Amino acid sequence: MAQNAGSDKLFGKTLDELKEIAVNLDMPRYAAGQIAGWLYGKGVASPEGMTDLPLSSRHKLAEYFETGLTPYRNVMVSADGTKKYLFPAGSGNYVEAAYIPEKKRNTLCLSTQAGCKMGCLFCMTGKQGFQGNLTAGGILNQLQSIPESKKVTNIVYMGMGEPLDNLDELLKSLEILTADWGFGMSPRRITVSTIGIMPAMRELLKRSRCHIAVSLHTPFEHERNDLMPAEKVHPFKKIIEELVSDDTSRQRRVSFEYIMFRGLNDTPAHVRELARILNGIRCRINLIRFHKIPGVPLESSEPPVMEGFRDALNKKGIIATIRQSRGEDINAACGMLSTRTV
Repeated sequence: MAQNAGSDKLFGKTLDELKEIAVNLDMPRYAAGQIAGWLYGKGVASPEGMTDLPLSSRHKLAEYFETGLTPYRNVMVSADGTKKYLFPAGSGNYVEAAYIPEKKRNTLCLSTQAGCKMGCLFCMTGKQGFQGNLTAGGILNQLQSIPESKKVTNIVYMGMGEPLDNLDELLKSLEILTADWGFGMSPRRITVSTIGIMPAMRELLKRSRCHIAVSLHTPFEHERNDLMPAEKVHPFKKIIEELVSDDTSRQRRVSFEYIMFRGLNDTPAHVRELARILNGIRCRINLIRFHKIPGVPLESSEPPVMEGFRDALNKKGIIATIRQSRGEDINAACGMLSTRTV
């Protein structure tokens, strides 16, 4: 048990962890459900505010714990309504979260790490290197601490970092998001994006019913090696084998993220190979315009090329859509999140 007042954080604890805390503080185990309700349902600012707990229990909690919410440091607003929030992430590090309002949904893009180890050629986050993992509390703080928290309908783990490189905290955050005692969100409204780290992806498929989006970007191994160094350790062929064998695949949506680069991965040969390797997987492909970042010689495919690529995939029986770019003017679009200049 922590020895200093407020030295540990309640926000980000699972129900089992809260039960252990309750027992250690000589509180009834059922008090854990009450604490969870205040943390995730009501957004209480401090243990003292948990008014359905006895005063003595609130004092004990406050002696050893703080709620642990961290306010955002800055917000930028795009011309299209997208908002990018900057959060402290300990030891002088920061992460960004993007809120994307639409007519029928409001999506929040969460970060799981400060920086990233994967070093993908096209991603600005990877250019800043890796500074550290976020806790489940740090991940979900990005949801709880924005003004639009109650308006969020969908969550995507597509911000800074590789979610499966922070598996334990990712899974804890998903449990809290989807549990009745937590935020109570449907797994069908949550998508985890990954380059496909094994065996972490297998664990995610087994322990969560959320949707999964795999960063593919080309069906040819040598090209993916050049774009994504992790291909050498986590080849996409193994990723696809795992998805084919997933016995819950009909309970979740599987999608593939495909950033389109002019003259590199936008040819008829790529359409044919995608159709071949994805045969047997119920999936969709999200075609994404490349957003230019400094020092990278790649260019985005032109809109007519992207449209032709989409139509060719659809004719092959693969659902393909072109994702609308949001927040580019504030560097909040796909691949643009970075805090290395903060």
